[in-house]
Amino acid sequence: MAHSETISNLPLLSSILLLPLIGASAIWLLPVLKARLTTLVTLILALFPAIAVVFLLDPESAEFQFVEHYPWMPALDAHFRFGVDGISVAFLPLTLLLMIGVTLASWTSVQTLQRVYFSLLLLFATATLGVFISIDALAFFLFWELTLAPLYFLISLWGIGPHRRYAATKYTLFMLAGGIPLLLAIAVVAFNHAEIIGATPPAGLSFDYQTLLDTPLPAGLEMVVFLFLLVGFAVKTPLFPLHTWLPIVALEGPVPVAALLVGLKLGVYGLIRFAVPFAPSAAQELHWLLAGLGVIGIIYGALAALNQTNLRRMLAYASMSHVGLVVLGIASFNQQGLQGAIFQLLNFVVIAGGLFLLTGYLHHRLGSTDLIHLGGAAQTMPLLAAFFMFLGLASLGIPGSSGFPAEFLILISALQTHTGAGLAALFGMILGAAYLLNSYRQCFYGPMTDGQVRQAQDLRPRERLTMAIFSLLVLVFGLFPDLVLDLTRSTAMLWLARLQ
Repeated sequence: MAHSETISNLPLLSSILLLPLIGASAIWLLPVLKARLTTLVTLILALFPAIAVVFLLDPESAEFQFVEHYPWMPALDAHFRFGVDGISVAFLPLTLLLMIGVTLASWTSVQTLQRVYFSLLLLFATATLGVFISIDALAFFLFWELTLAPLYFLISLWGIGPHRRYAATKYTLFMLAGGIPLLLAIAVVAFNHAEIIGATPPAGLSFDYQTLLDTPLPAGLEMVVFLFLLVGFAVKTPLFPLHTWLPIVALEGPVPVAALLVGLKLGVYGLIRFAVPFAPSAAQELHWLLAGLGVIGIIYGALAALNQTNLRRMLAYASMSHVGLVVLGIASFNQQGLQGAIFQLLNFVVIAGGLFLLTGYLHHRLGSTDLIHLGGAAQTMPLLAAFFMFLGLASLGIPGSSGFPAEFLILISALQTHTGAGLAALFGMILGAAYLLNSYRQCFYGPMTDGQVRQAQDLRPRERLTMAIFSLLVLVFGLFPDLVLDLTRSTAMLWLARLQ
């Protein structure tokens, strides 16, 4: 017991954050050929404290744990405050696991500017982990914005389409535009705190997450804050009609990088962590808006996916459909909906991320992900086809996979609170089966028209290992969902209690 307490007193969160930064610096001090190995070793080293945090977290406590505090701008009460709870803790090891998968997927496909590519990957990992552990609103916004620069260069320099620079610019402009309402909302709640305590800014400003939660907002101001946060997070989620950057980035950008964008849904995490808790009354008053946006995303994404002739675009629209289901779960404002939403966000990392990695393997071998060029791929790549089918079925929520308990909880909560939306979600899931099975049939069992398919190599050992780990997690969390649900239960109950 004393030993575990000693470990929990170590600065585990800051070490998870700093290791990728150290790795990004080390890349430039070592020979060029060591860049990818340095990245892999760094991410594996960061994975150990991330796993330790999950095992050492007390699931009975709903409060933030492993809290660390480092001065940043004390005059504004802006600090690097780090902490995790049941909502955020599992994202740390899964994010690092996906980053490891992306690194291995880029092992031979990235031949130019390797130092730049892999150091940008590590910088993106640092910024993403910072989003998940920040319990200071301004520090959260800093890490949120820091994800943009690495992605801009990764998409524009290593994209695989002729319009990759346009895709990178469009993504960056969308995210910068979405950052404006986020920053305005954070400023409003900080100045509101100063007004409540009767202090003159900057003296009374506070960006501490817990302090801002405990500071009530006037009704009109709360509505403004919620709408600002909703728009800001909807851009990155993405929700219709702010989604237009996703299909073009999926088609033009590097496939492993697209796996990060599809697997890590930072926008929905922001909705759960900031938008609803900061403006609980406004969120509940606009439950119809959240549910409506969720349903539109489910149906529109599924119909768009059904009409795609490229596997990457199909998966991009499919992820939009699935994320609509998560937003519908949040809009239910009950325990099943919230826990199902968090569970599904964790699923995205391994299921959606895994499907995109498999698509990247296909592109690396064949130079295309157009369905017409992939026909008969199962004949020469049976392992790849089997993993794709398994993860695809998991994304549809088949029993035995981690997708089943997540989608079941969301649907049960939606049918209780928004019956029409719940029925629409069921229809969207039927469409989901249609677009997945149709694309799979064309890709892996259609007529073999491309000679490259006949000579294609099946999964390499490192690719088999990546997919085996992802599939094992899908099975374990599907057969033992309480591993996730027990972790999130107390925090979900506190989250709901704050809405009262």
